[in-house]
Amino acid sequence: MTVPRLTVAVVGHTNTGKTSLLRTLLRDSSFGEVSDRPATTRDVSGTALLVDGSPVMELYDTPGMEDSIGLLEHLESLRASQREDPVEIVERFLASPEAGANGRFKQEAKALRQLLRSDAGLYVVDARDRPLPKHRDELAVLTMCARPIVPVLNFTAGSSAETGLWRDQLSRLNLHAVAEFDTVVVGEHSEQRLFEKMQTLLDGFRETLDALIADRRLQRDRLIASSAHLIADLLIDVAAVTLTVPADDEERMHRSMERLRDLVRQREQQCVRGLLHLHRFHPDDCEPDVLPLDDGEWGLDLFSPEAMRQFGIRASSAAAAGAMAGLAVDVAVAGISLGAGTATGAALGAALSAGHSHGRRILSRLRGETELRCDQVTLHLLTARQIDLVRALLARGHAAQGRLQLDGAGSGEQAPGRVPFLLPRPLARARARPDWSALPGEGDPAPRGGPTGSQRAREVAVEVLAELIRPRLSEPRTAPAHLARS
Repeated sequence: MTVPRLTVAVVGHTNTGKTSLLRTLLRDSSFGEVSDRPATTRDVSGTALLVDGSPVMELYDTPGMEDSIGLLEHLESLRASQREDPVEIVERFLASPEAGANGRFKQEAKALRQLLRSDAGLYVVDARDRPLPKHRDELAVLTMCARPIVPVLNFTAGSSAETGLWRDQLSRLNLHAVAEFDTVVVGEHSEQRLFEKMQTLLDGFRETLDALIADRRLQRDRLIASSAHLIADLLIDVAAVTLTVPADDEERMHRSMERLRDLVRQREQQCVRGLLHLHRFHPDDCEPDVLPLDDGEWGLDLFSPEAMRQFGIRASSAAAAGAMAGLAVDVAVAGISLGAGTATGAALGAALSAGHSHGRRILSRLRGETELRCDQVTLHLLTARQIDLVRALLARGHAAQGRLQLDGAGSGEQAPGRVPFLLPRPLARARARPDWSALPGEGDPAPRGGPTGSQRAREVAVEVLAELIRPRLSEPRTAPAHLARS
């Protein structure tokens, strides 16, 4: 579908978040320069929003207006009569030396020149500031360009935002189509509401904005689905990985436990980096003491008691103590002794008839071996950490300069003392299928691949698990992050 291309100038006072708005709309934290220093943007920069690969909205970042009071007085001095067309006054000003490269109002002139070339303007306001005469003068100057203006209240998430006061003052200037769009803490529907506000003033571009709204909704759904798939793939890998070690070799048992922990840590970091890349964030966008991510890695170790406490998870003392934390040792197999030399022909026959996975495990017992795998608490913690990370990324604007808060408090985990969640069927199956894990087992030189049939079964398990995870990602961070058995 071909829709009219909409051209929009992003205007406003200096240091109100104009570049930040563009970064968040573009999902691009590298666009322009964002700083607390005033007048960071000195020239007009253009970009575009795409639908199906075609630009449908051109956006132009403009320098901040610094002397609106002086500019309005100057424009009024150029007025030949009270009935003169305001646009003609602005055009006469733009042709004067005051609007030139060395003129007094050169920065304001760049903004006005771009607004005249555009179909509409977004007037960005820092809602933490109180409305002042300079803001009223800015709007008076901008309306002289005879373009629809949509005020955008930025930084509205904090308690210091003067949202009500701004709305009241803007209504007195006959500006009623006001959008709230925090470029740091982004609400799920704030972008859609911004486009809907624009529709009220731009009837000729209704189809364009409808296409943008539909595309952004589709992109969010795809982002959530891809995030769920990355998490599911991680969980299947970790649930399935198994190390087989001699039951009576304590030193090797200890080394294998640490190796398994390292494999799981590395696999989780791979997932975290994948999620950051998918959401178009950089590893250094996150600070270690509160994400806690350090250069794309979790700063709080997965197997530490602090990590479980962070998400309100209470494990049994055996699982949480010492070198056993986060690992399960498979030591009980229905009536089969672990002692060497006690196997009878009947026991061996039972082992061979127990199926590929369980039969192999029973035969390992008969050979005096045991298996190490991640326990249920670790899988629960992995799930909670990734879900909480995605929820935080979905609510984080690409203009955010501060720290990403991810302390587990919003994940709604199990109350202390409760048993961790029951494993969903795909994870329960994965624990009996070491061939499903891409992580190398004991002595394997490279990640395991498995036969085609096994890999297809694994793919199905990942898809089923991803569908269980997917609805949890779009919930508020106060919602529980555990998974129901399915």
